[in-house]
Amino acid sequence: KGGLESLLLQLPNIPHPSVPLGKSASDNIVVHTWGEPRKFSFKPLPHWELGEKLGIIDFQRGVKLSGSRFYVLKGLGAHLQRALISFMLDTHVKEHGYKEIYPPFMVKRECMVGSGNLPKFGDNLYHDEEDDFWFVPTAEVPLTNLHRDEILDAESLPIYYVAYTACFRREKMAAGKDTRGIKRGHQFDKVELYKITKPEDSDEELEKMVADAEDICRKLVIPYRVVQLCTADLGFAAGKTYDIEMWAPGCNEWLEVSSCSNCSDFQARRANIRYRPQPGAKPQFVHTLNGSGLALPRVLISVMENYQQADGTILIPEVLEPYMRL
Repeated sequence: KGGLESLLLQLPNIPHPSVPLGKSASDNIVVHTWGEPRKFSFKPLPHWELGEKLGIIDFQRGVKLSGSRFYVLKGLGAHLQRALISFMLDTHVKEHGYKEIYPPFMVKRECMVGSGNLPKFGDNLYHDEEDDFWFVPTAEVPLTNLHRDEILDAESLPIYYVAYTACFRREKMAAGKDTRGIKRGHQFDKVELYKITKPEDSDEELEKMVADAEDICRKLVIPYRVVQLCTADLGFAAGKTYDIEMWAPGCNEWLEVSSCSNCSDFQARRANIRYRPQPGAKPQFVHTLNGSGLALPRVLISVMENYQQADGTILIPEVLEPYMRL
């Protein structure tokens, strides 16, 4: 039995029938775009140049403290990051109906198994071997396991959670790839959306989750596009995924700021999360969904680059002004 279970834990989720077939990320489909890229009267700078000129990103001291792929946000840079997190949490709680959770940033091994990160992706995770704690690569991990080994009442579904955490990833990064700036690092902040639903509701709930993430982009008035991933590009636990990419004019590229997935009953089976359709009925597995709502620091990058001025200063998006008052 143990051998069979360990083999089953290596198997990915089954793609939803609506997911387009593909051999690589080039087969992903752009579903729609929103907003027009700003026309600059000057050459827009990348965020690393803006950050250093304004003294709000310190790469040298980040390396001094922790090595490559680390940085320090200072002054108004740190304040802007905090403002973005607070704005996103407030929007999802007050307007979209999510319940805020502040989970631990370290979890037990069984939590990583339940979410689908272990055993397959152990090399990408930071691990305290002495106490067998695992640093979360995303709040999806603790949120999945809040109801591990529980049977929920049908009336309690759907459950909407939103959580801010720091995220930690060991992922090996190719030399020379994305080495400039703060786009890729071993530690970053993220606001995560999470849903637990009845199986028949999960398709509709995924569309609503994508709309909730899009709402943040629109409120920031930054151009973005929604991309449906093909079978070749789906994550291990995902049955269907939409990515949201914001335009970054200084980097001259689309940056993924959200990935919203319907994991169907994949995580529910691993974490043993069930519900009773009616009182006394046989328990059934729930469906789980997760999505970034949104991921820093790429939103920070897009804000800096889209709102930069000719003199090198950065305007504050109107929706963030209440959060930036000292």
